[in-house]
Amino acid sequence: MNEEQNQRSITAFQDFLTTPLNARLEKWHRISPEVNTLELFHSVATTVPAYQLFLKEYGIKPATIQTLEDFQQLPLLTKENYLRRYPLPELCRDGKLETCDIIAVSSGSTGKPTFWPRFFTDELEIATRFEQIFHDSFAADSKKTLAVICFTLGTWVGGIYTTNCCRHLASKGYPLTVITPGNNQTEIFRVVQELGQLFEQVVLLGYPPFIKNIIDIGIAQGINWQQYNIKMVFAGEVFSEEWRSLVGARVGANNPCYDSASLYGTADAGVLGNETPLSISIRRFLAENPDAARTLFGESRLPTLVQYDPLSRFFEVHDGTLLFSGDNGIPLIRYHISDNGGLISYDEMLEFLAEWGFNPGAELSRGVHNLPFVYVFGRSHFTVSYFGANIYPENVTVGLEQPTIQDWVTGKFVLQVKEDIDKNSFLSVVVELAPGIEESEEKQTAIATAILSQLLRLNSEFANYIPVEYQLPQVTLKPTGDSEYFPVGVKHRYTRK
Repeated sequence: MNEEQNQRSITAFQDFLTTPLNARLEKWHRISPEVNTLELFHSVATTVPAYQLFLKEYGIKPATIQTLEDFQQLPLLTKENYLRRYPLPELCRDGKLETCDIIAVSSGSTGKPTFWPRFFTDELEIATRFEQIFHDSFAADSKKTLAVICFTLGTWVGGIYTTNCCRHLASKGYPLTVITPGNNQTEIFRVVQELGQLFEQVVLLGYPPFIKNIIDIGIAQGINWQQYNIKMVFAGEVFSEEWRSLVGARVGANNPCYDSASLYGTADAGVLGNETPLSISIRRFLAENPDAARTLFGESRLPTLVQYDPLSRFFEVHDGTLLFSGDNGIPLIRYHISDNGGLISYDEMLEFLAEWGFNPGAELSRGVHNLPFVYVFGRSHFTVSYFGANIYPENVTVGLEQPTIQDWVTGKFVLQVKEDIDKNSFLSVVVELAPGIEESEEKQTAIATAILSQLLRLNSEFANYIPVEYQLPQVTLKPTGDSEYFPVGVKHRYTRK
């Protein structure tokens, strides 16, 4: 028996259960995130064998790291230079894998799957991110709530992690009940229809395209989603505010700042940040004002915008990409996740919006916290270059979410730059039709026109770099589940080189 492990669990769980959400989110105003991160570094440098060897290789003596400036000179950690070079136990504290009680597996979308051990106390840290959403957005502290886990179950990180965090909220006293159909469509419909009316609200948690697909198929099968007071928690993909409005309308959710929220998460360290009513309000304003968005973010696409607790995950920016430091089963110091993005302080954000005549707090009744913002575009290799302009899947997505067109398509597409027989480049968009919808020349033309309209509106590079005669995309329509472009059960990629 490990008595230290036992005491660690008791102390952390008691702190989680007895500390109100607001007190936890305000803690960073009393404790310096920089000092907290330096303490984490020294703890990791003292207790993690792999990190000790890593520092030694670079000739770094931990005692010399005393200031934030010192810290920012530390080498970045990556999967290649750190995680894959050392045995799994050596990446854990004291070289003991048994100090972790569960192991998850990353998706392996960019390479070999990676094992990520963690302990119960690591989940409690992440449960606070779920608490922000369930408390501030869904008022689940006072409403009987059924949480339906639609993430894939098994060794992959999403389903089990989400399930555990939601159960921790129930332990804290939330009237929250969890059920885990995973991504089994039939089971999701069954549990919602048989249990949904026993609760005041039903929360669907899953990947955005999967949740939309479930909702659309449910409507086709006669499910009246409105009667269940549906809320939604998303993770894994950037989506547009048009998409949020569309999906919300189909379940009868008419308060977008409070009816859904997205998590910015990674298998490497759980949830790093989450959407809040405030961040959603801001993002919806920016979606309607592309010039303001370009000024703020420096790009012609709208990123995921979330708030984060700098005591939980300490972010930095390196050459336009994000780093973070945080404790976990495998503690990570200046870990480079290769996500393109940046940081904006709470005060800087509000000052910027005021210059554009917008006060996001004016329309919100709760869920406003003085926390910094992180924005995330995703990885740069998910773009295509056309006449020197970067074309982003997010731009095309908005075109498919226009009225009428949204009823024809699933939302999946493949964006490519191709050449015709004369070797002239053209922009190709292969679009998946919704079940039961047949292709036609009229649909092709309407979809191409809608995509072009949104590219011109949202992407200044597209509008200015590309000759007019090459701007209209060539649209190809494919049936649902097309084996070449949209195979069932395979993680979808929106671009091809």
